[in-house]
Amino acid sequence: MRSPPPEAVLQSCVSALIAVHLQPVAGGGVPLFGQFSYDSADPYAVRAQFLTRDTVLTTWCFDRQMLAEGLHRPVGEGDVTFRPQWADGGEFVRVELSDSEGGEGAVLLIAASALSAFLDETYAVVTPGDETFDADGFLAELLARRYP
Repeated sequence: MRSPPPEAVLQSCVSALIAVHLQPVAGGGVPLFGQFSYDSADPYAVRAQFLTRDTVLTTWCFDRQMLAEGLHRPVGEGDVTFRPQWADGGEFVRVELSDSEGGEGAVLLIAASALSAFLDETYAVVTPGDETFDADGFLAELLARRYP
């Protein structure tokens, strides 16, 4: 059996390393990187690992649609909110992360152009509105773990 030509193979995952500026609630600021990744197996989610040069600090899972809307308007509630922000001559997405258990939160500034380019790549994998979720398969997998 012959393999399809490379251009016929659809990409199901994309990732991008994006510069991020961390602004702790207590003040100060730290430059970081965000490794953003998207997988068509979980089409509603964008995962982001926030890291320094050699250490992963934390991983968050964001709703792709909310992240996209945060480029244009405030969105979200609870532990994660997004909104556009202009600072230092550039356009950013302000991501506010809070600890629901009363701990300190953080503010991240992500360049809007880099985030938008990453989201465009995810849309090439799964077009907005074409996402599907196999609830029956998820439930079967979950129950198999709990009741082997």
